[in-house]
Amino acid sequence: MELDIGYHWLSLFSTIFKNDLTACGSILSPDLLSWSVCTDDVSGSSAEYPDRVFMMEGRLQAQEDEIMLLKSSLADALRRLRLHDQLIPLLKQQIISCLTLFFTLSHWLTGQSIKMFIRGRPITMYVPSNIQNYEDLRMEPPVEKLELDWVYGYRGRDCRANLYLLSSGEAVYFIACVVVLYHINNRTQRHYRKHTDCVRCLTIHPDKVRVASGQTAGVDKDGKPLQPYVHIWDSSTLITLQQIGLGTFERGVGSVAFSFADAGAFLCVIDDSNEHMLSVWDCAKGTKHTEVKSTNEAVFAVEFNPSDSTNIITCGKSHIYFWTLSAGSLTKKQGIFGKYKKPKFIQCFVFSLTGDVLTGDSEGNILTWGKSPGDVKTLGKGAKGNTFQIMRQTRAHDGSVFTLCMLQGGALLSGGGKDRKIIRWSADLAPERECEVKDFGAVRCITDVNGEELLVGTTRNAILRGTFSDGFVAIVQGHVDEMWGLATHPSQDVFLTCGHDRQVCVWNTAEHKLDWCTTLEEYGLCADFCPNGAVVSVGLSTGRWLVLDLQTKEVISDYTDGNEQLSVMRYSPDGSFLAVGSHDNFIYVYNVTECGRRYSRYGKCNGHSSFITHLDWSKDGKYIMSNSGDYEILYWDVAGGCKLLRNRYESKDREWASYTCVLGFHVMGVWLEGSDGTDINALCRSHSERVVAVADDFCKVHLFQYPCPKPKAPNHSYEGHGSHVTNVRFTHCDSHLLSMGGKDTCILQWEVKRAGTSDGGDRLHSGTGWPLYISTKVVRSAKDLWCIVSLDSYSTEGFGFHRILFSSMILAPHDEMETLVHLGTIYFSN
Repeated sequence: MELDIGYHWLSLFSTIFKNDLTACGSILSPDLLSWSVCTDDVSGSSAEYPDRVFMMEGRLQAQEDEIMLLKSSLADALRRLRLHDQLIPLLKQQIISCLTLFFTLSHWLTGQSIKMFIRGRPITMYVPSNIQNYEDLRMEPPVEKLELDWVYGYRGRDCRANLYLLSSGEAVYFIACVVVLYHINNRTQRHYRKHTDCVRCLTIHPDKVRVASGQTAGVDKDGKPLQPYVHIWDSSTLITLQQIGLGTFERGVGSVAFSFADAGAFLCVIDDSNEHMLSVWDCAKGTKHTEVKSTNEAVFAVEFNPSDSTNIITCGKSHIYFWTLSAGSLTKKQGIFGKYKKPKFIQCFVFSLTGDVLTGDSEGNILTWGKSPGDVKTLGKGAKGNTFQIMRQTRAHDGSVFTLCMLQGGALLSGGGKDRKIIRWSADLAPERECEVKDFGAVRCITDVNGEELLVGTTRNAILRGTFSDGFVAIVQGHVDEMWGLATHPSQDVFLTCGHDRQVCVWNTAEHKLDWCTTLEEYGLCADFCPNGAVVSVGLSTGRWLVLDLQTKEVISDYTDGNEQLSVMRYSPDGSFLAVGSHDNFIYVYNVTECGRRYSRYGKCNGHSSFITHLDWSKDGKYIMSNSGDYEILYWDVAGGCKLLRNRYESKDREWASYTCVLGFHVMGVWLEGSDGTDINALCRSHSERVVAVADDFCKVHLFQYPCPKPKAPNHSYEGHGSHVTNVRFTHCDSHLLSMGGKDTCILQWEVKRAGTSDGGDRLHSGTGWPLYISTKVVRSAKDLWCIVSLDSYSTEGFGFHRILFSSMILAPHDEMETLVHLGTIYFSN
């Protein structure tokens, strides 16, 4: 375009210039004489004008010809550019489809490899020899399913008023997306699981049966915000009765409270928006009664006056407000501190039996509030009409008063932050008894069980049970910071966790409790049990790794490899080697002797261009398969001196003792469409090699059939975590799966259910090497005993071995005894 404009002006100038030169002899004026003389001096006489004009016309014509040529070339270039512009969208679409789709499969001419693209990086997978036709492989969801069995942990570190006792004898509390109902005597759990993101608050109805719980907003897989809401549900049936406020609340629900004077007809909700909107809802209809802006400051609690449902109190940062509900609108009066120091936070409040309001604040005081006529001279500005003022100040704790609990007889319980004390006060606020909770953090909330026995929630995510006389013991415990390390014992119902809170915890899956816990100097990120089950190795954030004795709980070995964090620890199947994967891109291999108590450096695997993320040993203990942060799959000959196997094709038929690598032919189908390389944090194949569990970045646990080498494989998906799921592991007998959240500090224990095998139905996949299930046989014995013999055959013809599981269940109807006998496992090769 610029060239066309320049050509137009040049042509116009040349025409004018030629006309002026031709007519210069007749039109020159006296004003141009000096110019003419000067021109004559330079160019000669006027007789030479025609020759010079002719020469200039020739030059201009040559320039015009060159311009025409350039214009023609430019037009051709523009035509080509327009053609490319038409092709660019098509090219972009093809490139984006290749880069953003979770992978694109393309067979080599030999049909022996498949390419998977993650973020544009090609990853070559070699098809095992026994698969003749990859396209004919059929993927089905696994017969096994998961059922939530137990929830470890409690969210006390950043939530208030979240521990109550139901009439059923169950303590109700929450962690992650699950509301837990824990029977404190029977030690059983039930779970309300209708929330889609982290639960933030709850309260119980005056009938001690209905529960209201509110959640945060969260985001979906695509990063779009999800709307928060409140559920009102029946604790006996776990049925949702009402969904309150969908599309009304912003960010999340911070506090909820039922009214008492009218038998719980209304629910008050405060959301997490900037204005902390206060709304009142009709519980029966699920409709909003009224709504008003509360304050721009943080709000910690809301409650109805138990004797008057038109009065509501809220408290939080530097305020306490007394609200009046009248004619469908809310009006507020601020509490006047007068001569008393205004605390930074009003942490909590309760109503006394006399109708006064007692508040606990960040200064460690209990303030008694009453209603009296305003006196500007005494109370200061803002005192108008009837005001709520401080009647009495009682020094209670060193540091904050986090919680207050009113007992039936009028006595008061207070829980301290800094001093970690629980104090019992008489009705006139005279201290009677006190007890210190030393090892479990500050007191977050207190619930009365029977007047003597108490339940106490703490800021270190523990729930304690006890009395002032006998002290308190933990009945619920959990981590208090992000967790990554998870390992299961090779022969016992035991698993280990570690995380950023520097705690190493050993749990019992059968008894659902914490066996023991120890504190490290640095935080742990990975762990693995030695195959003999006597010791466990824990990798830390600084390159150090420790070996702990499970019996003595002592550190028996301490080593350091590099100065970057360790990401994976893995023993060889026979326990003779330990592989340590580091963020310095190396895998350090150690000889293991003396039953896992002595270690010596054997070699170092050097070849990855990014940090190690996962690794597994071959069944013969001679080879390692590893993944890295840049999506590499490498194979190592450990027996040959930790050498990198350049020809990865040779490893396509190798059998692996475990499968935790997220990249590999056998687990290629677990990557969902649209995934990038960070969407899957961990996976684990079951010991029976029937299924593979996947922990993703979207709070979900997935269960796939194993092997799973085809895209878009069907699977079972499970919710419960409120943060990225960092790790999953099967227990030693595959009876349970353990999943671990990151920021939600929650451990979920799932029972593996063999759905579809108890109905006597057959399932057979022939010709492809996929699962084979044989129906149950039922035989009645002469002694009136039922003997159910189950033959369960899992065939992996294409992968080198068969596995047959035999089990027998004997039912004795006379004494209603039930015994499960596991007769054994048989392997035989192809």
